[in-house]
Amino acid sequence: MEELIGKISTGSKMDQIYIPKNRVGFSTGEYVIISPLKYNLGEKEGSKKLKLHFYNTGKIEPIKIKIIEDVMQLIETKVNTDNIIITGSFLDKGFGFNDIDIIILSQKEINTEIIKDKIDKLEGIKTHIILLDNNTLLQGLSTDPLYSLMLSKYVSKNRMIFKAKRKIDYRFLDLNLLKSKDLINNFDILNGKEKYYFTMNMIAILLFIEGKRLNKDLINREIERKLHVKIKDLKENLVSRDFLDRYKRVYDNTFNLILDKIKRVKGEQK
Repeated sequence: MEELIGKISTGSKMDQIYIPKNRVGFSTGEYVIISPLKYNLGEKEGSKKLKLHFYNTGKIEPIKIKIIEDVMQLIETKVNTDNIIITGSFLDKGFGFNDIDIIILSQKEINTEIIKDKIDKLEGIKTHIILLDNNTLLQGLSTDPLYSLMLSKYVSKNRMIFKAKRKIDYRFLDLNLLKSKDLINNFDILNGKEKYYFTMNMIAILLFIEGKRLNKDLINREIERKLHVKIKDLKENLVSRDFLDRYKRVYDNTFNLILDKIKRVKGEQK
């Protein structure tokens, strides 16, 4: 039986109890029983209640919060971690999720395959686990657009404060952009999900160079604006070769921008 702890507050006409919007169960309109708290907060039956921290997530469906809690508790029973972060499309609105992206922060080596198998069996959801230490995470946030995008929205076990100054490594971005060339070379055999990923990667790099603060909504808007395509059509692979022509132009412009920056840096170093 699910339980929530709230505190009675004085209202103008009626007293009231506030509970979190992000919660498991207790849908709006349900009737509930209120009873006095008989134990110390967070210490019922000797167990410590998991306190989640939400960043830019908006309202998350109760079933997803339950999955997040179960996943974090399972990881905690298997390994010692500095933090656990849930990110990616799992946090998007709706129930059309097939996988869950997990970042485990730890200074020690961890066999993530064992954890992945346990979660897959427990929740029946495909799991992607990234194991990082704190320094690698901060370096990624400084130099890699996809790290910035990945942590633009998350749920974590512990509160996080990032102090990562953006550092643009044009050679690194050049290598990352090369991945997006696969869409040009393999347009006819890629599915919609793959085409969306390569497009997102390219636009994220361009916005990163422009100094924009990355998030999925911004990138999707730029994809639609620059490539004249609906995200839904792209993901469902309903794009024609006209899209490919526009994609090539944006790719070439981004590549030339990076190449020009590399040449300037070389010139300054002489």
